[in-house]
Amino acid sequence: MSKVTIGKTDLKVFPIGLGTNAVGGHNLYPNLNEETGKELVREAIKSGVTMLDTAYIYGVGRSEELIGEVLKEFNREDVFIATKAAHRKEGDDFVFDNSLAFLKQSVEDSLKRLQTDYIDLFYIHFPDEDTPKDEAVQALNELKKEGKIRSIGVSNFSLEQLKEANKDGLVDVIQGEYNLLNREAEKTFFPYTTEHNISFIPYFPLVSGLLAGKYDENTTFPEGDLRNDQTHFQGEQFKENIKKVNQLKPIAEKHNADTAHIVLARYLARPEIDILIPGAKRADQLKDNMKAASITLSAEEIAFIDKLFS
Repeated sequence: MSKVTIGKTDLKVFPIGLGTNAVGGHNLYPNLNEETGKELVREAIKSGVTMLDTAYIYGVGRSEELIGEVLKEFNREDVFIATKAAHRKEGDDFVFDNSLAFLKQSVEDSLKRLQTDYIDLFYIHFPDEDTPKDEAVQALNELKKEGKIRSIGVSNFSLEQLKEANKDGLVDVIQGEYNLLNREAEKTFFPYTTEHNISFIPYFPLVSGLLAGKYDENTTFPEGDLRNDQTHFQGEQFKENIKKVNQLKPIAEKHNADTAHIVLARYLARPEIDILIPGAKRADQLKDNMKAASITLSAEEIAFIDKLFS
C-alpha cells in the first residue's frame, strides 16, 4: 500500500504506524526493557514504518527520550514523529492543561527529549476544563509557523470540543477510540472529519487483543489486569464477543492472514481512516501488524464484518 496524506497537509506516511507506549512507558507496563524498546523502534523504521506515535505521559518523557536516541541513527526526514501533551504534574498527581504557555513549553520540552528540530504532528492529548480549544490550537499554529511542529492534532476530544478547536480550520488530525465493538465514531466524528478533511486515527483498534482472536471464552486474566475492568471482557458479553471474532477466521484463512489483520484491514478500507497505530512490544508483532496494509477485502467481506458487529 502506498503512503497516505495527513489531513489537509502535504505530509505522507505509511498507513500502519507504531504506537510506542511500550517503549519506555514504565508507568504503563511493568518490567519494560529499554534496549528492547529501542530495538523495536529501529526495526520499525527499517521495516518501512514511517510514523512513530508517542506522548509525554508514556514514561513521563522517557518514551520520547528513547525514540530520540534511536532517531539519531536515521535520516530525520524518513521518520514521522507524533507526540502529545496535556499532563501537568501537580503534587503527586497530574492535571490536564491546555493553556497557551503550557503547550508551548511542552513542545520545547519534547523537542529536547526527541533531540530534533521539529515534530511532525503534535497533539493536545486531553482537553482541560478551562482553555478555549480554538485558542489552544492557535498557540500550536504559532509554533507551526515557526517550523517547530508541522501539523496539529487533538486527542480524546468530544465532537463539540473538536468543532471548537477547528473553528479556524487548523486541526489536521483527531485521535479517538474506534473499533468493531465501539463504532460510535461512525455517527459522531466521521461526517465532520470527512467534511473538514481531518484525519481520524483510532486507538484501541484491537480492544486489548480481543479482536485479534487471541482468547477463547474460558480465558481468564490475572489480578490487576486492566481487562478485568473492561466491559467487553465481562461474563456473557465476553462470550458473545468471542463468538463474533471466531466468525472472522474463515476470512482470515482465505487471505492467508490472521484475524487481527482482517480487523485492521477493515479499518483501512474506511475512507475516513488513513492511519492505524497498533502497539507492539516486539519486532515480530510490529512486522505482523504491517501485513494488514496488503490485504484488500471484498465488498461482500466488508458487508459481512459490518453486519456481524452491528
